Amino acid sequence: QPPRAAAMSSVASYESLVHAVSGAVGSMTAMTVFFPLDTARLRLQVDEKRKSKTTPAVLLEIIKEEGLLAPYRGWFPVISSLCCSNFVYFYTFNSLKALWVKGQHSTTGKDLVLGVVAGVVNVLLTTPLWVVNTRLKLQGAKFRNEDIVPTNYRGIIDAFHQIIRDEGVLALWNGTFPSLLLVFNPAIQFMFYEGFKRKLLKKQLQLTSLDAFVIGAIAKAVATTLTYPLQTVQSILRFGRHRLNPENRTLGSLRNVLYLLQQRVRRFGLVGLYKGLEAKLLQTVLTAALMFLVYEKLTAATFTVMGLKHSRRH
Repeated sequence: QPPRAAAMSSVASYESLVHAVSGAVGSMTAMTVFFPLDTARLRLQVDEKRKSKTTPAVLLEIIKEEGLLAPYRGWFPVISSLCCSNFVYFYTFNSLKALWVKGQHSTTGKDLVLGVVAGVVNVLLTTPLWVVNTRLKLQGAKFRNEDIVPTNYRGIIDAFHQIIRDEGVLALWNGTFPSLLLVFNPAIQFMFYEGFKRKLLKKQLQLTSLDAFVIGAIAKAVATTLTYPLQTVQSILRFGRHRLNPENRTLGSLRNVLYLLQQRVRRFGLVGLYKGLEAKLLQTVLTAALMFLVYEKLTAATFTVMGLKHSRRH
């Protein structure tokens, strides 16, 4: 096969598609199970004047004030965004891995580079979906912070329409700069996950459910703790409903990121940068662990059913 044809077949391979679909299904399953934890995390990040500090307290407060189903508000747009996002990420990561590694063993450095590239592609393509779903998820919430401007969207399409009409097309990419910095989160996660996986597969033929769950949890915990302050800024910029000073409206710029970090530290100290970390770790670690478990099992089952050999490019 000529080099160009081989490259195209690696990118458009059936195996990459299986990984992408399995990753998307795994993430949707996991997020649905742990969705209320994400609701609590987002409220803690965006509504900094909320007095409740723990995840259970925030969830009880939300249910009491907004109804029993309030923790699942915005489920559909979040799941839709997550499905697209993880499909893009897993497809890009595994296509590039097939192209670069070519049947050899990967390395920690290669996994990190692949994760960063896959993350950049994912951010540029899916940020508008995440901006819309963040706003829909917080619509109707009872905020303690009077600086937050309420929204009134009738659904995903109407949210896109109103944002473009009132704020311009570029508002759909609010938070892109911190999101690009945050590509190191999934990159670090995949680097640790693939590294642990390689070590285990030297001793055994395949990962057990417990293996996938545990190494997925550890990898995500490390990545989340390292990048959490930027995740807080990302959530605030995506929400985009805070009354900021006009000179700081260059949303997504380095100046605005530094401004928001500085404001957070000034008002709450360094601890303010990690407000909601407990909820985020609880949600994201459990979600990532379950996602990797479903992903590994679904990928293996699909290859078995289709009678194809699962490439061990690990």
